Order: sequence, then structure tokens, then C-alpha cells
Amino acid sequence: MTDRLVDKPLLRVLAGGCEAIPPIWLMRQAGRYLPEYRALRAKAAGFLDLCFDTKQAAEITLQPIRRFGFDAAILFSDILVVPHALGQRVTFREGEGPQLDAIVDSSALKRLREEVDHVRLEPVYEAIAAVKRQLPVGVALLGFCGAPWTVATYMIAGAGTMDQLPARLFAYQHCEAFAKLIDILVEASTGYLIRQFAAGVDAVQIFDTWAGVLPGDEFRRWCIEPCSRIVAGVRKAVPGSRIIGFPRGAATELESYLDAVAVDAIGLDWTVELGFARDRVQTRRPVQGNLDPLALLAGGAALDRSIDAILDALSGGPFIFNLGHGVLPETPIAHVERLVARVRGATDG
Repeated sequence: MTDRLVDKPLLRVLAGGCEAIPPIWLMRQAGRYLPEYRALRAKAAGFLDLCFDTKQAAEITLQPIRRFGFDAAILFSDILVVPHALGQRVTFREGEGPQLDAIVDSSALKRLREEVDHVRLEPVYEAIAAVKRQLPVGVALLGFCGAPWTVATYMIAGAGTMDQLPARLFAYQHCEAFAKLIDILVEASTGYLIRQFAAGVDAVQIFDTWAGVLPGDEFRRWCIEPCSRIVAGVRKAVPGSRIIGFPRGAATELESYLDAVAVDAIGLDWTVELGFARDRVQTRRPVQGNLDPLALLAGGAALDRSIDAILDALSGGPFIFNLGHGVLPETPIAHVERLVARVRGATDG
């Protein structure tokens, strides 16, 4: 770990250090806004085919590194490869997003495997190794998984929804079955992250994209407690492993999350007030974020103001520059270039 810390700024920040120029990477930095990605996607039979094609997944992971020189590459994959490896049917329809065989009652859990099928995930691990061999020396490689709550919302609804009503209702009406599903996902996600570290990632992020829809008690039960178990399980198998938590929409519950989940850094969505982030969060853990993806889409003076406000508030402590969620597909390449240049101090002002 010591050698890697010396030459990888992102890992130094995850260890609690401060960088004069904060390391930068972007959620969904490998994706539809890049013409080189769209060219590969047009030739693929489907989205999951790309995720499970070792050569193509590695190539897509590396595309934004070549173009923008980010300080971290994040593996090109999807959080729903875990349900797929548990035996749930997962497909992606162009323009519609993921489609799954919905878990509508407790009996549907019987269709799932009790343990994840790592043979199905082997192309993911091979892609990690392939990327690792090609990354520049100073660039960290990130793996990831979806948090159990967020993954469960898709598994129960059979698709993405605006308010996650199906999963929220299921958790109230079928609490025991929902707890069993969460337990399955905790074990599957823990094993998945451990395998990613074995394949060569430097750090991982746990995406809890829909954490913010839960009320306090449910947030603690279905977000905090499962993520805490995953972190503990990974650290038991991989001592010293670096883990970023991203409970989107958690707001003031971020403090409760940090009390119980031993992540090395916390990802901030764009709604987190910068003074709160600096005074109540960054004093406890390195922070990552939190530019509004719409500001990146807008570009110009609005983008510059947003970047400068974040840097003014957070660059005095351990900080990784990122978005508050993923890059939007319509985002112009020039806006990302402007972002990188401004964070690194190479703009005309």
C-alpha cells in the first residue's frame, strides 16, 4: 500500500492527506457523452454484452483516462451485474433502462441463488486486470458495487422508478423477506468487492443512489447497517482496503452514516451545502464531490462559479473533486475539458 500511495494522489487523499491540486474523476466518466464510447456501443448486441466483454469493458474504462487524464479510472460495468449473478433475469432496453423479473412477493426470492455466481462475473475481474496493466503510473483504479438497498429497489420494481415506491412498500409489507434479500445482497456484494481487490483495484465505491428516499429509521436499517457489514467484511478479507461510500440524498443523515460505516471517504451529492460539508463532514473523513451534473451540462460562467465555490470550501482539507452524481449523456466534451483545466488551475479565468 505504501508504494501505491506515493504515486497516486487519490489514494493519498483516501488515507487522509491533502493535495495542493485535488485529484479528480467523475461518476459515469466512461459513457454516452463520449463519441468513442458510442462507437463501441453501436456495435454491441446489448449493454450487458459490453459489461461482460473483457476487452471492450477495459477499453471503455480507459477512454476517459486517455482523453482527460483523470486521476482515477472507474471500472466500466453496472450495479445490476450482481442480481444477474444471483440468477435474476436482467436486460437493458435502449432508451428504457434496465428490465428485471420483478420480485413481487416473498416466494419470488426462491428464484435467487443464495450465493453469487462468480463464474458469471469472471469477465469483470479479467477486465480489471487488463485495465491495471495499461493505466498510467499515477492513476488509481476504482471498482464498485451498488449498495443493497439501491440494488434491491431495481430487483423488486423490475425497473428504475422515480420514488422507489415498490421497494419501500415491499419493505413495510414483507419485512422478513426484504431483510432476507438484503442479507443475500450484503454477502454477494462483499464477495464481489473482495474479488475486485484481488483482481487489482486500488479502491472501491459503494453506490447507494436511492438512499435519500428512506425516512430516518429505514435509512439506518436498510442503508447504514448493510453498508457497515459490507465494509467490515471486505476489510476482514482485505486489510487496509480503501472504500468510498456514496449515500446519495442522505443530507444530515451523512453524520449518522459516518458514525456507523467505516468508509475512508464520503461522496457528496450536489444538494449537500458546502459549509455543512466542510464543517461537519470533512472534519471527520475525506470528502468527494459535489458538482451538480447540470452545471457541467450548462458550462460557461455557471460551471466556473460552481467549481470555484467547491474548491474554495473544500480544497483546504482532504478532498477529491467529482460530480454529485453521474455525467449526463448530453454533456459537451468541451465542458469536461474546461472542468479539468479549472480544477487544475490551467484556465484563463
